[in-house]
Order: sequence, then structure tokens, then C-alpha cells
Amino acid sequence: MSASPGSLRGQEASVSFPDLTPAFRVAMPDLRGKLSPNAPLAGMSWFRTGGPAQALFEPADELDLAYFLTRLDPAIRVLTIGLGSNMLVRDGGLEGVVVRLGKPFQEIAVQGPLIRAGAGAPDVKAASAAAEAGLAGLAFLRGVPGAIGGALRMNAGAYGAEIKDVFVSCRGVRRNGEFVTFSGRDMDFSYRHCGAPADVIFTNAVFSGEAGDKSAILAEMAEITRTRAQTQPVNTRTGGSTFKNPPGAKAWELIDKAGCRGLAIGDAQVSELHCNFLINRGTASAADLEALGETVRARVLETSGVTLEWEIKRVGVPRGAASFFETPAVSAPQNDGA
Repeated sequence: MSASPGSLRGQEASVSFPDLTPAFRVAMPDLRGKLSPNAPLAGMSWFRTGGPAQALFEPADELDLAYFLTRLDPAIRVLTIGLGSNMLVRDGGLEGVVVRLGKPFQEIAVQGPLIRAGAGAPDVKAASAAAEAGLAGLAFLRGVPGAIGGALRMNAGAYGAEIKDVFVSCRGVRRNGEFVTFSGRDMDFSYRHCGAPADVIFTNAVFSGEAGDKSAILAEMAEITRTRAQTQPVNTRTGGSTFKNPPGAKAWELIDKAGCRGLAIGDAQVSELHCNFLINRGTASAADLEALGETVRARVLETSGVTLEWEIKRVGVPRGAASFFETPAVSAPQNDGA
């Protein structure tokens, strides 16, 4: 089914912001990370669409990140991304700075029953490291796309477990460059939420596993992989679960009941396989995807009386609009996208 004309093409190429990086280099002469003006973000988002970042900063390490933030004008907004799984970048792009946590933040180490993982590390690699060490409890992360930072921010979960179940502590940097650490109580985890300040950029976390049988853990992960392949559009351009499950209900069932399975706007479509997933069939704009999501929300409200809440983080501005962020700062969006 198609509900509107096709998507805009080339929207990212026509968006350009004033270059902030020369002023940054003057204010931050000892910066070691990579700075890029008007950096394309579509390739960093699992939806593969959206506008650019006014400035992209890829820090060399935690100290480099703190140095950058300490010397950054407080009026300039900051958004942090990891693997881009649970993120929809609007077509007008993002004014300000996008911080991307790359390889320096992807290290994973096992120390007895503890797993220390960088905020940029893929969730699946943390699960694999735990399995190789014979530590049970983290296999669910095999079913969570994205990076550890985003998993912390949204208390990501799957297959009956959540981050809060294995969390020990984490470390981060605040917008003013201050280093902070959090315990489980500090994080105040709830469903798809943590209570850490929004301006914190998580840099690493410590999780705890339990002694288990390596072969059994690997078999559990293999089953998760098989189940995901059968029930989710894992090899498509998607952001993962689109909406949070309402209390006492499942979002996909409400969407299906509303007749939205397969619904399309241009190249944006509700997945036929799992209707709580939106997919980009090729040339969908962010506007197409967001409009499709809002159409789904309206139909679910009409048929079930339930207002679905977005789980995917929608950031930036529509093409031609004034700039803003959904929130002042979010860390490594993830599901879940997440």
C-alpha cells in the first residue's frame, strides 16, 4: 500500500551549515580527535537517510573528549551517537556538534565475573566476550542492535532481560567536561529509561555475569540469532523497534490490529515481518519515515485508544526548518535502537 508520493532525493547534499571547525581549532589547540564540518550522517544511521551534522567530532579517547567539552562554547548543542541503530536523523540535519564514539571507545575486557565495555562497543561483542569467558547473563545483548552507550541510556532489553539486570557501574563526561561515575541506584533504571542526567556522555560500563557453561551460552545466542532472523527485518535499513510497548500491551499487536502492516509512504514501509519496525526500502527520506510513524500512531489511537510513544530517537530538524535537537544531549542512541 502507498499513502503518498515518493521520497525526496539528495536532501543531505543541499543542506550546509556555517563551518565551526576553524574556531574550534583555535580554542582547542591540543585537540587530538578528528573534526569534520558538514559531515554526512546518513551513512552512520541504520536508516541510511537524513541530513548532515554541522560539526562531527570523533575523540581520540576519554581525556580528549573532556578537553573538547571543557573548551566548547556552552551555547553550542551536543548530540552523541554510537552505531546509529535507534536514530532517525531528520532531513535538515543537526546544528551544533555531533560526538561519535568510535574505535577508542570499543574496547572490551573480562576481569573475573566482570565485563568492562566501552560505550562505543557493539552490544553483540559484549555478549560474545562474556560467552567466550563462560559468563552467563549477557546473552540477551546478542538481540540488541547498537552500542553499549545507547543500551545504558535506554536500559535496553530483549528476550526477558535488561541492562539493569547485569549493570554494576558506568563512567561518563558531562557537558562541562566533568568526569562522573554512576551506580545502579544512580541510574534509576526503568522500562527503556535511565535517570542519569541528559548531558552525560557515557564512556564505559561494567557489567556482571555468572559462571556458566560456554557451549550452553553460545547455543542460547545462536537461538536468539535464529529467532531474530525469523521474526525481525534484520537485513534491512531499519532503526529497530519503533515504539515502546504500552503498559499491558505489545506495540506490534496494536499496529497490526490497526491495519498498518505493510503500510507505506514513498519508500518508507511498516515491515510485513514485524510491524513495530519501519524500513527504508531504498530512497525514503527521514520525513517519509517520520510521517509513516505518525500515521501509525494516529491509526492505533483511533482503533485502540492507545497513544504509542516513540522509542526511536528523532533528532535534528525537518528540511527547511529552524534548527533544534529533540533533547539537549543523548548518548549513543540505540535500541533496543536502538
